[in-house]
Amino acid sequence: MEKKWIIREKGDTAVVRQLAGALGISEALANLMVQRDITTAEEAKAFFEPDLSYLHDPFLMKDMNVAVERISTAVKKNEKILVYGDYDVDGTTAVALVYSFLKEQYSNVEYYIPDRYKEGYGVSFQGIDFAFQHNCRIMITLDCGIKAVEKVKYARTKGLDVIICDHHYPGEEIPKALAVLDPKQPSCNYPYKELSGCGVGFKLVHAYSRVHGIPFSKISHYLDLVAVSIASDIVPLTGENRVLAYYGLKQLNEAPRTGLREIIHEADICRVLTVEDVVFKLGPRINAAGRMETGSKAVELLISNDSKHAIGISKEISNFNIERRNVDRSITTEAMRMISEDQRRVNARTTVLFNPSWKKGVIGIVASRLIETYYRPTVILTESNGFATGSARSVQGYDLYQAIEACSDLLESFGGHMFAAGLTMKKENIKPFMERFEQYVNSTITEDQLTPRVFVDSELEFSEVSEEFFNFLNRFQPFGPENMSPVFVSRDVFDSGTGRMVGSSGEHLRLDLTHVSSGQKIFPAIAFGQADHFDYIKGGNPIDICYSVEMNEFRGNRNLQLNIKDIKIAADRKPY
Repeated sequence: MEKKWIIREKGDTAVVRQLAGALGISEALANLMVQRDITTAEEAKAFFEPDLSYLHDPFLMKDMNVAVERISTAVKKNEKILVYGDYDVDGTTAVALVYSFLKEQYSNVEYYIPDRYKEGYGVSFQGIDFAFQHNCRIMITLDCGIKAVEKVKYARTKGLDVIICDHHYPGEEIPKALAVLDPKQPSCNYPYKELSGCGVGFKLVHAYSRVHGIPFSKISHYLDLVAVSIASDIVPLTGENRVLAYYGLKQLNEAPRTGLREIIHEADICRVLTVEDVVFKLGPRINAAGRMETGSKAVELLISNDSKHAIGISKEISNFNIERRNVDRSITTEAMRMISEDQRRVNARTTVLFNPSWKKGVIGIVASRLIETYYRPTVILTESNGFATGSARSVQGYDLYQAIEACSDLLESFGGHMFAAGLTMKKENIKPFMERFEQYVNSTITEDQLTPRVFVDSELEFSEVSEEFFNFLNRFQPFGPENMSPVFVSRDVFDSGTGRMVGSSGEHLRLDLTHVSSGQKIFPAIAFGQADHFDYIKGGNPIDICYSVEMNEFRGNRNLQLNIKDIKIAADRKPY
């Protein structure tokens, strides 16, 4: 699939040169900083050396004082508290954090994770009944609850005080809970709006600690959980999230909690952990518990202080992850066949597929995989509790939530954001939904949005790439949304003659690239899924590449490597 390269505008030349001179770095590196609105040495220090003092006062969040006061009263009166959270990584890390903290203060605490298959996402009537039956007086919801208007009403009839900790956008009506902690609610003046669900939970813990004289050093060890949530939930790595992730990764590398240490061991990571490692190695394992069995297993692991117990659960969760991979591959293959055998589906602007036997826990992954081949808004549905329920994923720049909202009269419920959503409908509404969704997307999406894009920071000469250059690039970490790993373009580069196809099906390329102006510098490069260019490259022909620079470590050896995102044949170069 051909990709469009979007090259960002260069920073103001005078500002770039001034910053380069002030910091003693190349203009290429200074340009990356200016593109991120870092224009002075003072701003550079704040960005590259995040400080915990940059964290905002938790009491700036609406209703925080009410929430802390109610929890304090519960502790004083020995009232039981239920910590309730979603079954994904953000929810389970949030529950582990708040539950563990409260458990340190006093013992009358329980946690609850809803069953993905029996209860579905968010606050459930069953969960409220559990709280009532177990004599809980407070229910703290984490990573969910901001749309649970009817559920909160039901909880109140059961005598439950609900404290909502969420980070999703609210609906038209805010639930009438005792306290609602969500920086995205319209009446909240909290300065940073992009916290993860676990991040909101941490702010609650921070606020409680301040009132009760618990020093920050006694809660900072929870930041490993916050970092895992930030990375896995793909929230922007800016502002407060950057500080939390920076120190959380430090904790994760130096002294992770027992459960996370065992997951790291199971993932066979023997180097400094990055956000990418959390996203692709730790997060999927933690998520697999809720996808294949129950998210409670993940919480059990994350709160464990017993190494032997944690080893057993982490192995079990890793097995869940292996099973999850097998299931999602099988469903993806079946879904691809359903599209390819129906020309109308091939030519459509959307993908909407339903199979009642597909496993609910993996259909979001399947939707993302289909977009890799058919780049368009995608909805994958299966049957659950007599309804069609599913996950939707979008393409860059297209508002999926609005498209689903345009079909809301056909839905029982839906929620999410611009790029991902969940939805439930009666089975008889599947076909009308398919037609309406296709019609709406077809009339609102542009050809440009249907073309995958690679966002490039700047052009770069091979002569500028060095270990010193890479080491400075590494200071931009942690990488994530709104601070992605820098991507560069280099033109008219050649393989030195040692290039080969690799991978089980020869689908990847392993190249050794050079450029006439690079002074004989040769850079190893890996290009995943781009073997169709091999014959052209093997002929010694020039190519344009966009890539990130990384350090490859293998058997004790370290060397710079280019991770190629896309290849264009220089002879057929188009303006980008």
